[in-house]
Amino acid sequence: MRLRRILEKVFDREELLSPHGIGSLSAACRETVTAQVGGQNSSTSHEPGESRTGLFGGSSNWRGRVWFPVNVLPVDALHTDGRHFGDSFTIEVPTGSGNVRTLEQAADTIERGLSSLFRPVDGVRPADGQRIESSAGPVWSAHPTSTEFFDGDTGEGLGATHQTGWTALVATLFRA
Repeated sequence: MRLRRILEKVFDREELLSPHGIGSLSAACRETVTAQVGGQNSSTSHEPGESRTGLFGGSSNWRGRVWFPVNVLPVDALHTDGRHFGDSFTIEVPTGSGNVRTLEQAADTIERGLSSLFRPVDGVRPADGQRIESSAGPVWSAHPTSTEFFDGDTGEGLGATHQTGWTALVATLFRA
């Protein structure tokens, strides 16, 4: 089944799954991939954090980083498919781990990764990264910011700060 093959890649830690969600480009592309397009060589590679090249305007957030639209849409689809299939369709999460999950449980795994970006661990949120310093004051460190995208390895918020558009989707993931 095609869905199973796709999800095996999505939930593979060597491909798309990171501790903080699904990456936008497979980590299998850590080595540069080059193709000839329109008579010119173009290349790209997985970059878990800030872009290392000026390609696509420098701070391009689609090449491996955790980007909320790339995560929330498949989470919604997994919940929908999970309600349809119930317990009859299961996958390993992460791939190769032996941990069998329903599609809804698999969606929950991605949701936990995304929401973990904003949950303090030892008083620090992964999304804050190096940006929040004690000298910034208690108001700044007490309230989470919404950045444009996140480092797939560390969870550090990157790109535009106070990106209250798609990153605000995290509010839908917190459950009482």
